[in-house]
Parts: sequence; C-alpha cells; structure tokens
Amino acid sequence: QVQFVESGGGSVQPGGSLRLSCATSGGIFRVVAMAWYRQAPGNQRDLVARIRSGGITNYTDTVKGRFTIARDNAQNTVALQMNSLKPEDTAVYYCNTDPPMSAYWGQGTQVTVSS
Repeated sequence: QVQFVESGGGSVQPGGSLRLSCATSGGIFRVVAMAWYRQAPGNQRDLVARIRSGGITNYTDTVKGRFTIARDNAQNTVALQMNSLKPEDTAVYYCNTDPPMSAYWGQGTQVTVSS
C-alpha cells in the first residue's frame, strides 16, 4: 500500500533551518518523481520542490537558493533541507509523487517561522 509519512517540522525563528523527511512505502518510489508541497491556512496546496527519479530538481521561485530536495532510493526517503526560513514559509508540508496521488496524502508536518 502506498504511504507517505512526513516528519521533522517545528517552530523556528526567521533565518533558522529545518530538515524535513518523508518515508515512503508501496514500491513506487524509485520510478517516480517526488515532491514536497505546502499549504498555509486559507491557501491551496502548492508544490515547493520536485526531484525526478534521475535526480533533476526544480523549485518554486520563492524557495530557490534556500531549500534543497534530495532523495535516497535505497531507503525510499525524500528530504527537504530548508535554510534561511522566513515567516511566509509557515505552512503544513507534505510529500507526495509529482503529479500527486490524491488518495494518499499523509498528515503532513507543521513548520512555523516566527520571532
């Protein structure tokens, strides 16, 4: 069964860092693009970063140069290193395939950036 379990969120001050991790199961990880998404209160869920099966990455403009997505095909995990965090990065962060498998959203992990 496909499953995505996110962890690593928390509360940090502006300029701080967090590393999110996503554990996957279901046997699909190695052959699909994976992505991190985020949803702030009152907003839609948006793609933040994507990594293709071969390792090519893409980022939304607002996080370029600050966030780094990486995947470990041996461990079936995908990580998001977030540096220089800003208050506008506050959201619930989710991982999923790209495009997302809508039936398999996880619980997400909350990231709060405030002073």
